[in-house]
Amino acid sequence: MESKMSFLVPSFLLLLFSLIPTSTQLSRNFYSRTCPNVESIVRSAVQQKFQQTFVTVPATLRLFFHDCFVRGCDASVLLSSPNNNAEKDHPDNLSLAGDGFDTVMKAKAAVDSVPQCRNKVSCADILALATRDVVALAGGPFYAVELGRRDGRISTKASVQHKLPSPNFNLDQLNSLFASHGLTQTDMIALSGAHTLGFSHCSRFSKRIYNFSPRNKIDPTLNLQYALQLRQMCPIKVDPRIAINMDPTTPQKFDNAYYGNLRHGKGLFISDQILFSDPRSRPTVNLFASNSATFQNAFVASMTKLGRVGVLTGNQGEIRRDCTRIN
Repeated sequence: MESKMSFLVPSFLLLLFSLIPTSTQLSRNFYSRTCPNVESIVRSAVQQKFQQTFVTVPATLRLFFHDCFVRGCDASVLLSSPNNNAEKDHPDNLSLAGDGFDTVMKAKAAVDSVPQCRNKVSCADILALATRDVVALAGGPFYAVELGRRDGRISTKASVQHKLPSPNFNLDQLNSLFASHGLTQTDMIALSGAHTLGFSHCSRFSKRIYNFSPRNKIDPTLNLQYALQLRQMCPIKVDPRIAINMDPTTPQKFDNAYYGNLRHGKGLFISDQILFSDPRSRPTVNLFASNSATFQNAFVASMTKLGRVGVLTGNQGEIRRDCTRIN
């Protein structure tokens, strides 16, 4: 009888706790009972999208970052607005590649095609899983993802203002913005390593190569040969939306080349190059440039911390049936 009671009491408590509104913590096995194969389902969908276009990788990674930094990791960046007043409509988000959104939609459809999983997995968690998967597909680390996020119901253009880093930020501005989300300078430098993938547009850095200051047409912290190459790719009178690789050496590989580029003056943005130019952050850049494993471990730790920013859990938010609109 004693052994039966010892089994029944914890079971009763589990049932009781499940009925109490809670804001639970994220966990790696959150869907172990409701959708045990969620990770493999998402990974398969992401792999199919990746085979169609490499843009899947940087687009999804950037989408996750932009989502988490505005209202927290709640998939609010995926919401659409009939009057173009959602997060995705803000000028800072208009450059988000459609392939990132499409990756999440395809993964969501794949998850919901499994009867056991239908409407059980949040869009926010699918985005977090897809982000991990694209990093791994590009040669980066495969890491455990904490799950249990709920989807937000609010998405406004106004909420994006001053929430995302500018390409012209200095170190103090970068540190202040990241600190507001509980992220350290080391986290910021590690997450900046995502610029080893993807591209930017000429308009985002043209001042550095044509009109930096009254004394210098070209930013003196920029490698001169690299600056002249950028001028060839971004002539003044050509469409400023031309795409330029963030990493001029290995643009389709997740590696630590970004930090080596900084040491040679080849950071595309001011906010990239400042990480090496400023003596307070230079030692970390040098460390990541010289030790790939150290960078990857730091990136995983920082991505895990980023994935906890402003999350909705428990009875907060919802699990959207359609990632682009609230239920």
